[in-house]
Amino acid sequence: MRRDTGAAALLGPLLAGSAQPHQVRRVAQGLGLPERGRYAVVVLAAPAAVPEADGVRWCWCGEAGVVLLGPGGLAGPVARLGEAGAGPGGVSPVVGGLAELGLARRLAGAALLTCGAGSREIVALDERLPTALVASVPELSARLVAEVFGPLLVLAPAERALLVGTLEAWLECGGSVGRAAVRLRCHRNTVFNRLRRLERLTSRSLSHPCELVETVLALEALRWAAARG
Repeated sequence: MRRDTGAAALLGPLLAGSAQPHQVRRVAQGLGLPERGRYAVVVLAAPAAVPEADGVRWCWCGEAGVVLLGPGGLAGPVARLGEAGAGPGGVSPVVGGLAELGLARRLAGAALLTCGAGSREIVALDERLPTALVASVPELSARLVAEVFGPLLVLAPAERALLVGTLEAWLECGGSVGRAAVRLRCHRNTVFNRLRRLERLTSRSLSHPCELVETVLALEALRWAAARG
């Protein structure tokens, strides 16, 4: 592990996205890293000890870790972070070189935002893209929830949970009312009626593509806000 101040001083400008080409070369020479290679960035809520294994190399700058990947890709390092109890943490997509670490740092931070309160999970951005989208701009997310689900939020909690749960089941079942009814253990007409009521309350049709996108993103924002407590 390279969590020393020298490595942090070298990596800082790269992770901030402000490095010049000569600084990229300096980092490569100073840390013995290739300028071009398969890198990812991990952002943890707090520093943690992470072992190196399987040809993977870590360099740290505070809570941000730069990992030079071995032949196994991201799965192994992400699994070891979880096993080490390092979470919560966010993992960027793979980038192609040191010059792209600033972008990777921002994307890893967006992934971290999707972790719920008290969570110890390590999440890859590509697994949480819709949630990361709404979490990255909380003011717009709150506005989206208010605009789409405002009339729903004034209902009694149990009634609201019933309608939201039905929407979630319908989406998870690929828009099939019949399959959602089986999952919810109710008649398909019950699912249909709940969805129609949801459409009336939100003033959005689930059969209209653009309005469905708004509803789904608002649902992601609602769930994200609930998970954050």
